[in-house]
Amino acid sequence: MPPKAKITKEMIIDVAFGIIQNEGVDKVTARNISEQLHCSTQPVLYYFATVEDIKKTVYEKADEYHSNYIMNMENDYGNPMLAIGMNYINFAIEERNLFRFLFQSNEFSGASMLDLLDSEELLPLLTVLQQELDMTMDEAKEIFSTLFIFVHGYASLYANNTMVYEEANVISALEKVFYGAVCITKGDNDEKNI
Repeated sequence: MPPKAKITKEMIIDVAFGIIQNEGVDKVTARNISEQLHCSTQPVLYYFATVEDIKKTVYEKADEYHSNYIMNMENDYGNPMLAIGMNYINFAIEERNLFRFLFQSNEFSGASMLDLLDSEELLPLLTVLQQELDMTMDEAKEIFSTLFIFVHGYASLYANNTMVYEEANVISALEKVFYGAVCITKGDNDEKNI
């Protein structure tokens, strides 16, 4: 019976994830991974033909980590969509390198906003919005796209700059954008009817 492998594919993925999280995607190399695993590069390159293959696999892990983070509803902002938006921004602040890896690495090359809105991963968020506001899926997509662009702008600013985070101001701005988008979509100018 052959000896049990000391280095596993999962160990390589975990180490690469940690490198991205702590140092950034540019630091993911077979040598850096092997150094952290205290092995040669041979096991790393046995499981993955290239470093790009490692990054693609780690992208999936990072995407799942991000999804769990933003869907955590510990903080109540009075509305699930505002909570998700605030979690998205907080993720960019607390996990700058992962945010950049997920959303600023040209992963969406060739995709349109419609492609993103129709993605399977977004369906749970859109369903929450649709149910919360009692609207059609198309209306939920319209509101989500408006809020997403705004939230992503804030998140990008915080992920790429050492700005002072003023949560109350961000919440106020997100509420205005959210309720404004809802009012316009519903054709209602009274926030109290939302």
